Amino acid sequence: MPTKTFMVVNPRSANGQTGKRWTELAAEARGRLGEFGHAFTKGPMDAASLTRKALEEGYRCVVAVGGDGTINEVVNGFFADGKPVVSGGVLGVIPRGTGGDFRKTFGWTLDLGEALARLAADATRPLDVGLLEYTTPAGGKATRYFANICSFGVSGAVDSEVNKSSKALGGKLSFMIASVKALARYTDRKVRIAADGGAPEEVSVTTLAVANGRYFGGGMMVAPDANPSDGLFDITIWSGYGLTDFALRSKRIYDGSHTRWSRTRTFRCKSLVAESAEEVLLDVDGEQPGRLPCKMTMLPAAILIKA
Repeated sequence: MPTKTFMVVNPRSANGQTGKRWTELAAEARGRLGEFGHAFTKGPMDAASLTRKALEEGYRCVVAVGGDGTINEVVNGFFADGKPVVSGGVLGVIPRGTGGDFRKTFGWTLDLGEALARLAADATRPLDVGLLEYTTPAGGKATRYFANICSFGVSGAVDSEVNKSSKALGGKLSFMIASVKALARYTDRKVRIAADGGAPEEVSVTTLAVANGRYFGGGMMVAPDANPSDGLFDITIWSGYGLTDFALRSKRIYDGSHTRWSRTRTFRCKSLVAESAEEVLLDVDGEQPGRLPCKMTMLPAAILIKA
């Protein structure tokens, strides 16, 4: 029996082209997949509620049609009250975003035919999901799931800059411009971290990335060895990075060779707790929901993904 498919569509993705061309895109998708349900997102976290509703109504494959933010929200919709909405739920992706960091780990392009062939096939693989417990801007406590990368430090400040822009210049250039603006004002923060319940240590943080996937920030390969199905976070800590590093040595940040720098540290773990006496902003799959203190916990093989 074919899996019932539901598409959660961000009409503003691809700089609004997804909504404008939806009739054409949907016709091509229907020709490859048959009938499917769909709904457009209208505001923040709409994709999560639409996903949850679709799963409760019997759909078992929910497709995120959009960018990294849409994928993050759809993944959040697979969970309710701290547990999966259904057993064996499958995430599908039709990449339509400007940044496209999540898709890069899998080697996916923006080609619609390629995405539809992936969705039409039976193949799936387990996808690990991170659970983030964090502090809201108002000081309350909240949780959020993430499929790609949760980070903090200058990356959170970069998100604030990116989200002020139109992203009309494309993902990589938008993030580069935002990074220059944020780094010009940022100084390292002192953060106390503890991995897997071990002894806490204080580290100087330009950015600390808790990575399930390999890329963030519009194509920066922050965690070149990350595997989103191995049950482990890849942690990358940048210390003492400044605007000069980004301007003169950015190639190594984009190709992953920065991990050989003396000011880059990497390790793996299943959970990480972080706190600071200073304000340290979070970046969660390209969104900026809050700040430290926080805890990230790995949920191995939490859902399936068409890959």
